[in-house]
Amino acid sequence: MRGPDERQAIRFSYRSIEDRIPADHPLRAMRRLVDPLLVELSPRFQALYSAIGRPSIPPEQLLRALLLQVLYTIRSEHQLMEQLDYNLLYRWFVGLTPDDPVWVPTVFTKNRDRLLEAWASHKSFRPLDQPPPPSDDDPSNPSVNFRGEKRSNTTHRSVTDPEARLVRKTHHGAAFLGYQASVLTENRHGLIVQTDVRAPEYHAEREAALAMLTLLPPTQRRRTLGADKGYDTPEFIAGVRTLGFTPHVSPNLHRFRRRSLVDGRTTRHAGYAISQWKRKLVEESFGWQKCTGLLRTLLAAAPT
Repeated sequence: MRGPDERQAIRFSYRSIEDRIPADHPLRAMRRLVDPLLVELSPRFQALYSAIGRPSIPPEQLLRALLLQVLYTIRSEHQLMEQLDYNLLYRWFVGLTPDDPVWVPTVFTKNRDRLLEAWASHKSFRPLDQPPPPSDDDPSNPSVNFRGEKRSNTTHRSVTDPEARLVRKTHHGAAFLGYQASVLTENRHGLIVQTDVRAPEYHAEREAALAMLTLLPPTQRRRTLGADKGYDTPEFIAGVRTLGFTPHVSPNLHRFRRRSLVDGRTTRHAGYAISQWKRKLVEESFGWQKCTGLLRTLLAAAPT
């Protein structure tokens, strides 16, 4: 017997939103990873917000929504709010009940920018033991005049993000306040298996690489590490070998004018050439994050 196609408005549901999410859905595993981190960050969130005024979007929900936007490549806040309005899976992940109203896109954007205000700007980079440079005394967003002032990481610190440091991408480029972000990928598919974020220093990349290697689970299989010539230093090569990896690092003979520790005993094997080819997959991960994963949009929202 054919059932009738009757459309009636249903006011109540006796199934919880938790029951509607499949037990093996990938977002469940993602939620188990994200929630403990947000709990750990809760005291830092509390310090960023005022104790008075209207309640904002909970920063935990804000960050979960931004993570959804990256995972599902949602192009704008308008589309994200539209999805949150009718997609029960997204509501469950963010922490909204089926009856909770979604946020106005502009309100969502303002709350996101307010959360990012903790990021360091040049205005917040002030001398450690000297009076701050003159400003126009605007209480909300003062114009600071620091022209002609010598600024360095040894004499200055950001008052909003003390762990940030002055860095530059090229020798002749402008300096900006930032962090050193590193990723470790596996060779077969270029999947990111470890990440590291720290204050940028001269040896930060090599120290981050060794720190990420120590976090990998032990195995009886022989493992190699592919890297460019910037990692060809005695300390790094020795550290990689101590951790049980064969360093498939590109020799750097021109810069240091010395004999590389990666000699013919390593480079003669076919696996070395494969590692040098596969190591470029790490750049593809950053390319995906910038072009598809909305990382470029996130960086554009950060203060300068």
